Amino acid sequence: MKRFVLLYHEFPADHDDVSHYDLMLEEGEQLRTWRLAEKPDLLRPVHGKAIFPHRLDYLDYEGEVSGNRGSVTRIDRGEYELVRDDEEAIIVNLYGSVLAGRLAVLIS
Repeated sequence: MKRFVLLYHEFPADHDDVSHYDLMLEEGEQLRTWRLAEKPDLLRPVHGKAIFPHRLDYLDYEGEVSGNRGSVTRIDRGEYELVRDDEEAIIVNLYGSVLAGRLAVLIS
């Protein structure tokens, strides 16, 4: 199965961006990534915005992000199965230690 990671991306107080969660799904040699404004909840859909693919290194990385872009903390990681992937939503079954079940991300 393919791997996933959920990171909390915290920005410094003097940065223009806001802290958020990044859901990353392994797809070939990169991680498809969605920016989530709130922590995912398996009981209800969350809203997310697709952003640029990330390096596979983020599957295992925690710490400072270059360019004064804050730091990332891993919330969970594990494997996933794709259920639905279209312009309206991505739905995955997650097999992590924190997130175990079906997650629906509504694409905004």
